[in-house]
Amino acid sequence: MTDHAPRPRADGAAPRTRSDPRTQAVPADRPGRRTGDSGDDPRLLVGGVEVARYVLAPDLDARHGPRPYLHPVRTLAGTVVTDALPEDHVWHLGASLAVQDVAGTNLWGGRTYVRDTGYTWRDDHGRIVHTGWTGRADDVLEHRLQWRDPAGGVLLTEHRRLAAVPVPVPDAPRAWRLDLRYALTAPADRDVPLGSPATNGRPGGAGYGGFFWRAVAAEPPRTFTAWADGEESVNGSGAPWVALAGTGPGGGAYTLVFTGLGPGDRWFVRTAMYPGVCVAFAFESPAVVPAGTSRHGRHTVTVADGILDRDATAALAAAADADAAGPAAPGELVAPGELAAPGELAAPGEPAAQGAPAGRA
Repeated sequence: MTDHAPRPRADGAAPRTRSDPRTQAVPADRPGRRTGDSGDDPRLLVGGVEVARYVLAPDLDARHGPRPYLHPVRTLAGTVVTDALPEDHVWHLGASLAVQDVAGTNLWGGRTYVRDTGYTWRDDHGRIVHTGWTGRADDVLEHRLQWRDPAGGVLLTEHRRLAAVPVPVPDAPRAWRLDLRYALTAPADRDVPLGSPATNGRPGGAGYGGFFWRAVAAEPPRTFTAWADGEESVNGSGAPWVALAGTGPGGGAYTLVFTGLGPGDRWFVRTAMYPGVCVAFAFESPAVVPAGTSRHGRHTVTVADGILDRDATAALAAAADADAAGPAAPGELVAPGELAAPGELAAPGEPAAQGAPAGRA
């Protein structure tokens, strides 16, 4: 590649040049993009203020990786901090769980990275489907899902809980926290491997796939951890928390603080190409959900108004960790990275009934 060649894009979108009229990396013969928001999708509220909409069953082309997602997500002051169906990567859907390689099925969307070939359009796209509610309130959404292959076969079943929590931190800007917990359960008769472009041969730290937050920013945002600054230093980090601070298209400033890496997880972070943060399950090596067991995760995202410094950000991360370590509510999902028997629920810190921590395969 020469110095004048366009830089490859994460997720397989073809780079655009002045002579390239495309506005999205989807073949021209594919159906157009549709939001699927029927207007009655559930909302999450904090103190009566809507902070997020949950698009439960988006009506999308299969190549966009249809799945439930949060968008728009807002600060308490109303600044939108997620993007969905952006022209650069149409399959980026707000905040969602998405993995590019689940036992050979693409549940991320876009082109699939094929070893020794590169990004390729393949008919390997599945979908993640809501199958029933187990709890629903203004501040909590809890439901069952299925991760399906292109033929509709069930790869994984999932129990997911999303909660919107107020954050009363003294001397800090107004903030609230998204608390996401889930259990991904493999069938009793087979292991389910989870991979990424990196594990399939792509260089450059493209180990994305897991809990992904596509942010929106007028200019490239700042990203940092307790000891590192910038995309190159933060991407691939195992830091306890990572922050993304930027300005929305309307001029509102925000800071997002992410916590909750499980064993073997890494942060996948982009700021220059697009703004996004992912809890990556398979950053360097494939992860596996063993047959008959569940991979559990808990991640938090504190959504604050304003650009926060490192000390204020660390305080928000500490508050999230303190809440995670507190007494468990009845039926609370198991702690990050643990494995448990199918259907088992446990409080954070409790041992799982069987299995070992989900790490690198």
